[in-house]
Order: sequence, then C-alpha cells, then structure tokens
Amino acid sequence: MGRFREGQYFCFCLDHVREYNATYNYFNGMSAEAMAIYQRDALVGHRPTWSMGVNRGAKRFREEGDDPSRTGDPLGMFQTNIRRHSGEESRNARYGLAALKALDQLGLDDSVDMAVIKARYKDLVKRLHPDANAGDRSNEDKLREIIRAYNYLKSVKHV
Repeated sequence: MGRFREGQYFCFCLDHVREYNATYNYFNGMSAEAMAIYQRDALVGHRPTWSMGVNRGAKRFREEGDDPSRTGDPLGMFQTNIRRHSGEESRNARYGLAALKALDQLGLDDSVDMAVIKARYKDLVKRLHPDANAGDRSNEDKLREIIRAYNYLKSVKHV
C-alpha cells in the first residue's frame, strides 16, 4: 500500500496493477534531501555502518551508545589510548622489538626516518627482484622478508 503501510497490500487484477504502478511514487511528499538520505541509506540496507581499516584508532569509530566498560575488560588490556607525539618526540621515540627487527632486515639502525627507510626498501627490491636478475629466484625469500619488514614499518605510527 506504500510508505508507512508496509506489509499491507491491495488486491488488484493485472490491468489495475499496471495502472496503479504507473502512477505510484514511493517518494511522493519527500524533499530532495530526504530522498537522497533514504537512497544513501538503502545502499547498506538501512543498517548502521562503521569505518574499517588499520588506522581505526585515529578516528572516532565508536558509536555514541558504546560503553567500553561493558566489554568485561578488568585488566584494561583492550582500551585504546592513543598518544600524540610531536615531530621531535617521534624521531627520538624508542622502537619496539618488532620495529628494530624490521629495521635490521633492511640493514638500517633506529636513527633513520621514513624517507630513508623507503629509499632503502626501493633499492633492495630493485636489487633482489627476480625480474632484475634474469629470472633468478634464489633471493625470493629475502625479498619477501624485506617487503614484510617495510610493510610493518609503514604501519607503525612512530616511524
């Protein structure tokens, strides 16, 4: 029967169904803005959505009604405490064990910045890639380790 009367139906013959459908407009009486909002929400089935990705902590991704104390985290292990560092602090920040290991894979020490890491990564990939070595795949494992180390360092905030 239409909006606000979902689940209620007319019983028409086929000719009257065609006539009714030709004149029916679900959005009749709605503003252009309300129609746009409805159509945008229809893309996800009118359900709430949340942002996804590796950097969820940087954005406010909790809903208004979420209460972190309801999660049953008595030790506070799953709380997100994001510390903002200035540029000076981030350069002097201590690296974790995994970041130091990744830097070691690239042959670098902990005093480098992201530009040096990226340059070293590009140099190593160019040297070790099978296409640059006439198809020789003997360095393939080392190349995988370097790619894994670089991707880890990219994901670490204080690098």
